[in-house]
Amino acid sequence: MEKSLILETFNLKEQDIRTFSGLTLAYVGDAVYDLIIRTFVTEQGARSVNALNKMKVRYVNAKAQSDIITALLDELTEEETDVYKRGKNSKPQSTAKNATLSDYHRATGFEALVGYLYLTGQTDRLMYLVKKGVETIG
Repeated sequence: MEKSLILETFNLKEQDIRTFSGLTLAYVGDAVYDLIIRTFVTEQGARSVNALNKMKVRYVNAKAQSDIITALLDELTEEETDVYKRGKNSKPQSTAKNATLSDYHRATGFEALVGYLYLTGQTDRLMYLVKKGVETIG
């Protein structure tokens, strides 16, 4: 779903995302990444919802997202690296149940980057990085 369609449908003005915190970007990025992965696993063939969820969890968890961003760091532009660091260095109110604190912070940075790319309309770049990241998980 394109952000511009959402703004148009709800008659919203575009906000300056430079004012968004790393956690706000991660909040959006979490949902966007989850939707991409849900679509990815669903389109691989009909399965039970339980099986789909098991496939999804392979990619949507703090450890996997930490591994993905670690593999992608050399690919990021300076601007993308700054966004990642903003998310990584933010102070979340909670932590993941089954992740180290460092994995959780890197995953939050990854989600911030995903949110940023989505909100700035850089969907081609977003999909390139997610695809490359998914390939690192295997």
